[in-house]
Amino acid sequence: MTSPSAAPATPDSTPDATAVGSSAPRPSRKRQRSARVAVAVGCLTLAAVAVLGAFLSGSFAAATTSAVVAFVLGAAATKITHSEVLDTRRLAAKDRAQQAQAYRVLTEERVEEQAVYVAETSGRLARHEATIGRLEKRLADAAAEVSASHQALDAERERHESLRRDHDLVVRERDRMGGRLEEAEERAALAVVRVAELEQELDVALAELRAAHVPHQSTGTHRKHA
Repeated sequence: MTSPSAAPATPDSTPDATAVGSSAPRPSRKRQRSARVAVAVGCLTLAAVAVLGAFLSGSFAAATTSAVVAFVLGAAATKITHSEVLDTRRLAAKDRAQQAQAYRVLTEERVEEQAVYVAETSGRLARHEATIGRLEKRLADAAAEVSASHQALDAERERHESLRRDHDLVVRERDRMGGRLEEAEERAALAVVRVAELEQELDVALAELRAAHVPHQSTGTHRKHA
């Protein structure tokens, strides 16, 4: 993955390297240009010498010849200079075209690297957004579970409180029933005792009745015999 700090290159570095690579034969061109300029300067110098010599000689033929020679040398110097200017312009245009090509290649590389970086960044952002969405969903589910747990805990507390109240009620009812049972047992014990006393009284009464009935029967029997 191309980092944003490593992707962009400085605009001056690559074109300079391309210009250096394209200007490898420049020393020979410089020597040729120097030679052409020297020839042009030499022609102009010869023309000046010829004109000066004709002027000093004062001869018409010499002046005419020197004028023709000066014209030819001047034309040759002008042609050499014009050729040199055209070559210089052509080389400069070629260098500019090479630099423009280098800039175009560099721009294309930067655009491609930027596109890759944007795509990777967009992918990372999409993954982060998806992760955030999943975490938010999990957080919402966890919050719902916590709320449900709290509700269940509250319901369990209420049920426990209700059971405790029911237990207290049962305990009180048990105590009350226990008290009534004790009272009933006491009453039953008293009733048993009373029944036993009544049975004893009944036995005594029956015994007295039997005792009173037996003498009465014996007196009647004696009366019949008499």
